[in-house]
Amino acid sequence: MRRWLPLLTVCLGTFMLLIDVTIVNVALPDMVGDLGASFGALQWVIDAYALALAALVLGAGSVADLVGHRRVYIAGLAIFAISSLICGLAPDPGVLITARTLQGIGAAAMFATTFALLNSAYAGRDRGSAYGIWGAVAGASAAVGPILGGLLTEGVSWRWIFFVNLPVSAIAIVLCATTLARAHGVARGRVDIGGITSFTAAAGCATYALIRANEDGWAQPGVWWLLLLAALGLAAFAVLQARSPHPMLDLALLRNRAFVAVLLAGLLLTFAAFATFTYTSIWLQSVVGLSPLEAGLTGLPMSITAFAVSAGLGRVLHGRRPDLVIGAGLLFIGLGGLLTAALMRGPASWPALIPGFALIGIGVGMATPILGSVSMSLVPAERGGMAAGAVNTTRQLGFAFGIAVLGSVFTARAQSTLAGVGIPDPAHVAHAIAGGRTPGLLQAAPPSGRQLFDNAAHVAAVAGVQATFAVAGAVGILAGLLVIILMRPTGGHRPVGSSTPAPVSVDATAG
Repeated sequence: MRRWLPLLTVCLGTFMLLIDVTIVNVALPDMVGDLGASFGALQWVIDAYALALAALVLGAGSVADLVGHRRVYIAGLAIFAISSLICGLAPDPGVLITARTLQGIGAAAMFATTFALLNSAYAGRDRGSAYGIWGAVAGASAAVGPILGGLLTEGVSWRWIFFVNLPVSAIAIVLCATTLARAHGVARGRVDIGGITSFTAAAGCATYALIRANEDGWAQPGVWWLLLLAALGLAAFAVLQARSPHPMLDLALLRNRAFVAVLLAGLLLTFAAFATFTYTSIWLQSVVGLSPLEAGLTGLPMSITAFAVSAGLGRVLHGRRPDLVIGAGLLFIGLGGLLTAALMRGPASWPALIPGFALIGIGVGMATPILGSVSMSLVPAERGGMAAGAVNTTRQLGFAFGIAVLGSVFTARAQSTLAGVGIPDPAHVAHAIAGGRTPGLLQAAPPSGRQLFDNAAHVAAVAGVQATFAVAGAVGILAGLLVIILMRPTGGHRPVGSSTPAPVSVDATAG
């Protein structure tokens, strides 16, 4: 039993940091009333965490390679615990948003070191099992977040969605100190300040641009200026990495088709599997009328299937071709999205989500753990933090990009539907529905036309959700096909769960 304590230690941190991506969604209305802020202002409670996590995880992985993965993981847990306490005690929105940013920094430190810690603790089939359990936890966390958030918000207070992190963090820190062995000797070199700064700036500008686009629309000049700054930051990052003797990201990896495929899989998996959650939650609560807990429970089929598949197949998939495992997982996610889109018609309600969510969960359970093991097999052990940071960065950026793109899709489809039934100012109404303001619109409508408006809002919201699942499903199918093509076996390819990570060969899989 003791041999699985390192896995428990890593899973506790992973569960907390991924839960905190989605747990806040259902608590925002209560925060608005308690802190006296607008709903729009408190959207930054979600966005600040996502921004810090996406922008810093690659830099955190680079630092971990130099100072030690175990040390950085413990530091991340400590930062996460302290910032969670501040979140729970926050007297106003400014303090809460600042503390959420600090939470994202701690989460980045944990997320960047998980794969390296698992690789140093396990080998052979045990490694396959460890990645399977870790993937089960990671895959189920996003769907469990709204459920746990609804339970705590309705049963106690929204502040307990943060306080609950304190005992879990304390247990994880004790386990780190007592069960995690010191990994390989730290790499020689110095922290790549220029690389970390330029990449953080690029990722931060890109993520902020996507957030702004989702709120204000793609036509706003500020969005495009931010995207330009992101492109310039990325170009500066590439130049610095090419010239650095100790780069934060070895650009030679990008000539390796397998590693590029893993990055694409991470990016498009979160886009296709999880970005739709934001809009289904808005639809279920503000239009259908479910409570936060009830809305969260609709994701239970995904949680159950993701956990069961990932935990059950860890050993079975050991030694299997990763191109087929990851590709098949993404295809399941795509099929689940397309099935949901087909069922979302007319008076559809929450039962229409269940079959598709179950299929998406199967795909998440197949693909998530394999991404970690494959990325670690492509680099030397001392650069494990870099590989993990790169993959997890693409995962977080895929989530942010998905929310922005699918928000535009939802609004455009809802606007078209409203215009077709003669609702005045359909653009304004569509944006209000996408932002969860349907109940307020209903109260403001004249009594004589309230029923007509209510029916139109239901139809428009269903159409918007249908469109988001159709796009997400298509992205999942495309991602699966790309991964199968890019990762097709060549001379340097290694199977899933390979017990000895191999340094990357830029010729082995170069296309």
